[in-house]
Amino acid sequence: MKLSVLIPVYNEVNTLIPLVEKVRRTPYEKEIIVIDDGSTDGSTGLIHKLPADIKKVFLEKNRGKGFALRAGAAEITGDIVIIQDADLEYYPDEYNLIIAKIIEGKADVVYGTRFMGARRVFYYHHYIGNIVLNTAANILYNAILSDLMTGFKAFRSESFKSLTLRADGFSVEAEITAQVFKRRLRVYEVPISYNGRSYYEGKKVSWKDFFTSLYELVINRFRSFNVGEDTLYRIRLLDNNNKWIFDRIKPYLGERIMEIGSGIGNISRFCIKENRTLVLSDLNDKYLEYLREFFGGNPSVTVVKYDVTRPGFTSGNPAPRGIDTVICVNVLEHIEDDSRALANMRDLLSPGGRLILLVPAMKELFGSLDIKLGHYRRYEKDELTNKLGSAGFDTEDIFPQNIFSTPGWYINSRLLKKGILSPPQLVIANFLIPLFAFIEDRIKVPFGLSLIAVARKK
Repeated sequence: MKLSVLIPVYNEVNTLIPLVEKVRRTPYEKEIIVIDDGSTDGSTGLIHKLPADIKKVFLEKNRGKGFALRAGAAEITGDIVIIQDADLEYYPDEYNLIIAKIIEGKADVVYGTRFMGARRVFYYHHYIGNIVLNTAANILYNAILSDLMTGFKAFRSESFKSLTLRADGFSVEAEITAQVFKRRLRVYEVPISYNGRSYYEGKKVSWKDFFTSLYELVINRFRSFNVGEDTLYRIRLLDNNNKWIFDRIKPYLGERIMEIGSGIGNISRFCIKENRTLVLSDLNDKYLEYLREFFGGNPSVTVVKYDVTRPGFTSGNPAPRGIDTVICVNVLEHIEDDSRALANMRDLLSPGGRLILLVPAMKELFGSLDIKLGHYRRYEKDELTNKLGSAGFDTEDIFPQNIFSTPGWYINSRLLKKGILSPPQLVIANFLIPLFAFIEDRIKVPFGLSLIAVARKK
């Protein structure tokens, strides 16, 4: 794997050249990206004189470590990203420690922790500050991290590029940690050596960075970076609802099932059964990787990349054969040309095979939540029946689900204009779902938050 080593530099004239030489001697294919963060001590001139194979980025004025990392990120072409401070506090000859778990496919991010390995004795008040910040991070993100402020981190390139960094200064370390856990990346810590500097030797972090770092931990806990992804993980909180959906569609399932838009498997995991074959599909590479990791040991499950808006499969994904059931839960509303998608689902099915759809219902509920989630529409019963007929299906059954959640959706989406449902709301809703299911399984409700349609290929 090729390494991309990001080296932000601000006034490191005494250590820059020795550091770069140590990085160049590491036995890996790599690119070195040096970012001059508006240095004023002669570091800029040294960077200009570095070998031509080293990528150089120059900032006109000092903006901080976070800004420098964002400026250097555009130059990344490697498979693994390493953040390497230019002050020789961290040792390049220990790259093997922080990239091993990534190479093994076990981690997306690896932190080199200063509190488990050999270290030069450094400031006690910094140690206390780290304890407070780590405690805050562990409480906010339900983790057991020991050293979020370490300047020695490694990332899968895709994972690093997925971060939406805004912090300019040293608080970017806290922001990285917050986003890493928000995005459910796989994190490892490994012990490293640490040569902590004194302020006389050039250490720059200050007491102000403690408060800005604490701020980043808190604000990122409640900030949404990807509404669709956040929603998928929050839907996990609705485990009772996911089970209810499965129980409603279970009587219609065949023995060879393909799920369109499996996401992170919120419905998929209920479909696993002896003698039942399951093909999971998605377009998002991150979700596909998650599905392969979660279901990879099950011989009856296959994970494929599939775009339901395009006919056929790519050469890298052989078309599954003999599919008797296609499941599509909360996907069709995200597709602009839903008629084309329905026709492609029909083509996946064997003659007489079933399509099981769950879509958002009631156009009058369409609001901010739908817009943030990327919904093109909500459906009415007659409209969906007609679209299924035009796509080559006979509708066997179509019925609403979850009438009791419609007031909450209307309030949040139409009146409060929220962009995402909060975890406390979802926890309360999940608690009430068994009661909702008990009632709706015994009476026929006239409308609901969703529509479930069962249709046969003509």
